[in-house]
Amino acid sequence: MRAKLPVYGMPEPGPRLEIRPRLASWDAAGHPSQVWLEEFLVEASRVCAPQLDQLPDPLALRLDVGLPVETPLLEQHDLDNYLFPLVTSLSKASGRRFVSVWGTKQHAPDSHLGVTEAVPAGDDLGPGQVFDVRTTAASDSTAFKEQIDQQLTEAVLLPEGPLRLHIGFLVGPRRHWANLWKPTIDALDRILGRTTPNRSWHPRDGRIVELGLSALTDPDLGHHVALRIHAGSSCNSARVATT
Repeated sequence: MRAKLPVYGMPEPGPRLEIRPRLASWDAAGHPSQVWLEEFLVEASRVCAPQLDQLPDPLALRLDVGLPVETPLLEQHDLDNYLFPLVTSLSKASGRRFVSVWGTKQHAPDSHLGVTEAVPAGDDLGPGQVFDVRTTAASDSTAFKEQIDQQLTEAVLLPEGPLRLHIGFLVGPRRHWANLWKPTIDALDRILGRTTPNRSWHPRDGRIVELGLSALTDPDLGHHVALRIHAGSSCNSARVATT
């Protein structure tokens, strides 16, 4: 029996950003990567402030990352590493929680960011592989990834090229669901492929050009997490604003 996981539609693209999106940084304070990230987060707060002040719950966010044509599209520039610091910063500053978070990347001169009201979509997830998974371990443990991997034995490695990945999370009220994104994606070697054949938990997630993440809270779950993973090939045709 499948869990009652949410499916939200992808919002329309938001306004154009004046500053290029920046990836999460683990460098020391004052390092250029930290300075650039903070500049981007300030710009993001400026763009999203009116919607965060006015829109009712539930909230959705969409970030479209435009990369220079000389940047390899399917290597690195992982979408969750753009989305995690962005969502964390906006939620902390506004006190608002997002239940639907989307990211795309493409070769384009501009990037876009918008906040909208989350709109439920139909149950038809479209073509691709769909797996329902349940975990009981802490998200920062190897056991968390192992539990996901062990439930994906029927998964098929997706062919070369751009991919789309949607993950629905059913979590207890104490879970900060954004902390689940990276370890969940790290456990998808069977679907995404490995960067190095003998190295676990390092998938080729740079191939993901459309990432959708959604959450629903179930007070009865405690620290358990139910997930629905939907992955497939992408034509990289996500609609991006041109103005």
